[in-house]
Formats: sequence, C-alpha cells, structure tokens
Amino acid sequence: MKQFLIIFLGGGIGSSLRYIIGKFLPYSKGEFPLSTFLVNLTGCFLIGFFFQILSKTDLLKSDLSLFFIIGFCGGLTTFSTFSFESVDLIKENSFTILLYYNFASIFLGLIMVYIGTLLGKTFV
Repeated sequence: MKQFLIIFLGGGIGSSLRYIIGKFLPYSKGEFPLSTFLVNLTGCFLIGFFFQILSKTDLLKSDLSLFFIIGFCGGLTTFSTFSFESVDLIKENSFTILLYYNFASIFLGLIMVYIGTLLGKTFV
C-alpha cells in the first residue's frame, strides 16, 4: 500500500505539471502540439537522468525510483495524448505537421533519454 501511495503522489505531481504546461501552451486543432511535445521530451530526459542516478546509487529499487520514474515521469508524459493529437492532425489533413511531430517526438525523445543518462553520470 505504501508503494501505491508513493506512485500516486508522484503521478499526481507529474500530471498536475502537465496540466499547467498545457494551460500555458494550449493545443489548437491542426497545429503542432507543443505542450505535449515539450512534456514528453522533458519526461524522456528526466527518466534517463533519474534512472542513471538511482541505478548508480543502488536506489533503483527504492521508493525514490517509484516516485520519480514510475510516478512523476509516468504522470508527466503522455503517450495517449500524443496518439490522440496525431490522429487529430490526420483528420485536419495536417500531414506535414504530423510527420514532424511524430518523427521529432520519437527521435528527440531517444536523444533526451541518452542526454539525461549522460548528465546523470556527472552527478554520481
């Protein structure tokens, strides 16, 4: 039960942050979904960073890992919204934006995880 609550708390904070970012950068049909793009790239960076730090300090199986990796990063990032907005771009015939959004999200997401792990190594 304790682990569930730790994940719940981290996820709530991550989801709330995603909501706030979405309010500052609202999505409009047919336009590049900047808020989802930014939270997903930030989450990719943070999951790499947290994983690196927690694995090097033997905390990967700790409550901190549950809070930051599963809870916070899981709540912050959103694959379902990414997919929904991609379908919306198809419906709006915004195929160029769709290609940029999907390619950049996946490619830059991988790069951000890698950069996060590299930066995490400098802290440990």
